[in-house]
Amino acid sequence: MASNEQLSLFKQSLNGLWPSLLAENNTPGMPLYDRAFLVAIISLMCFGFVMVMSASMPEAEKLTGNPFHFIGRHVFYLIGCVVIAFVVLKADVSYWEKNSGMLMIGVLVMLCAVLVIGTSVNGARRWLSIGPIRIQVAEIAKFIFIVYMAGYLVRRHGELRDNRKGFYKPIGVYGLFAVLILLQPDLGTVVVLFVCTVSLLFLAGARIIDFMVLILLGVATFVLLVLFEPYRMRRVTSFMDPWDDPFGSGYQLTQSLMAYGRGDWLGQGLGNSIQKLAYLPEAHTDFIFAVIGEELGFIGIICVLVTLFFIALRAIRLGNLCLQMQRPFESYVAYGVGIWICFQTVVNVGASIGMLPTKGLTLPFISYGGSSLWVMTAAVMLLVRIDYERRVSLIQAVQGRTKS
Repeated sequence: MASNEQLSLFKQSLNGLWPSLLAENNTPGMPLYDRAFLVAIISLMCFGFVMVMSASMPEAEKLTGNPFHFIGRHVFYLIGCVVIAFVVLKADVSYWEKNSGMLMIGVLVMLCAVLVIGTSVNGARRWLSIGPIRIQVAEIAKFIFIVYMAGYLVRRHGELRDNRKGFYKPIGVYGLFAVLILLQPDLGTVVVLFVCTVSLLFLAGARIIDFMVLILLGVATFVLLVLFEPYRMRRVTSFMDPWDDPFGSGYQLTQSLMAYGRGDWLGQGLGNSIQKLAYLPEAHTDFIFAVIGEELGFIGIICVLVTLFFIALRAIRLGNLCLQMQRPFESYVAYGVGIWICFQTVVNVGASIGMLPTKGLTLPFISYGGSSLWVMTAAVMLLVRIDYERRVSLIQAVQGRTKS
């Protein structure tokens, strides 16, 4: 499938900015997977375990009397990541493409089920309980929706570029996902799905007029959702001036900003955060980046951001390489996962430093939470599998030319 002009410009800009990262080694002796990509992911998971250990102990002691409560659960989540990685790496990429529609229907059923039999936490009904395990279905929806979109863009590429009908079909599916997720409620996931949908449609060559209409409609819907829900409105107003009500609606953000202020350049040292001692709510989940800033300083948060950006960029690089080899499904999946990781990182960090309203999105691979960690693991392991199959086909092609 030929690339469109929009995608070509996107690739050219990336090649110009990051030539060393986007360069490709097509020799027969190349490794069968992206080692740097895998090392970066494992490093973030290990770092996340250390930071969850540091940030969660005061909260665990307060809630359960056992300071190692969250640490033990996080170890279980990491073991689950190993199992998930093994399963995803064993499955051919063709399986995901052939079954993208069925997977999407399965997630829709789960989103409906969570509204009926789901577990409620802090007023939000987002989890399905399976024995001792609680699964946040909205996290699964992010990954499966990207897979579904990739399959749709391959099947309906011509229809998408030629008429409006092909453009609005996936928007209808997104709208169904969005309504079910908003009923939980979870506006943050809806925003992530919207950004991934818009980005993939743009890269697939959607007409600019349809694209602009979708953007305007999305922004207008977001504004209305904020205006007509008091707690969302309080989040927006508090992020604009948290010091106006530092012990009320602005409490979480002011405590986060104080954590960053104490961190300075090199931080207070691992384990020496004051804000995590019952001052900063959700210190081990949504606001773990503030604890990183306090304990490891500006240098520490830059290292984390560079690693996350590196992972996102390698995913986009993989999308470029797959497109060059006429593998559009793999390309769109890689683009979608890269955009997802990048955008969710921006929202999480932006919320903790007061640049964006709080959305309740985790920091990829670092925040405490089994659903997020497991789904992110499945997503990046699918990229490793995509890269493996791409490299094997390159080696086979070179060996075939050599024999002939």
